[in-house]
Amino acid sequence: MEAQQSKHAANASTVGAHHRSIHDPANGHFRSLTVYAESPDCAKAARDMVGCYLQTWGLAHAVDAVQLVVSELVGNVVHHAVPDNHLAQPGAGRRIDVCLMTWPEVLVLGVSDEDSTPPDLPPGDFVSPELTGDFVEALVPDRGRGLLIAQRLAESVWWSSGVRGGKTVWSRFDLDQLRADYSA
Repeated sequence: MEAQQSKHAANASTVGAHHRSIHDPANGHFRSLTVYAESPDCAKAARDMVGCYLQTWGLAHAVDAVQLVVSELVGNVVHHAVPDNHLAQPGAGRRIDVCLMTWPEVLVLGVSDEDSTPPDLPPGDFVSPELTGDFVEALVPDRGRGLLIAQRLAESVWWSSGVRGGKTVWSRFDLDQLRADYSA
């Protein structure tokens, strides 16, 4: 019986294969930052970190949208998150972890906190913009505006529970779409 060569790259032999450097942008990037909600400049620190790394990685076209989303998500933690009892330490600050990951076509932003209460993700568009006329501000909800902004700027927004409590709100950005929007 004759063996057949697989057509799938995942099954290909790695003997003699070229190994890319971990510094090759085609392999993606990862950076994280921890800030504390009690710090008056925690949202600024998160925005600055995001902007700095996106510029360094050659993704200037993504800076404005991702900085606005990280600012909104960190602001939500500052204003709404109450740590779970088993995570709360008397006198300790409320921890906020921000992570930024890229792959060739995708950027993912995660903002984690110590509160396992699910975020109130607003529903999608429920009123046609043509019907609102000059009264657009009357249709903006009283709560959830930050997540609404995140949903409009990112390709998708979701949340996941933390292993030991807390949660992470994730935003996925299509880098090709951000590039096209930036060029327009």
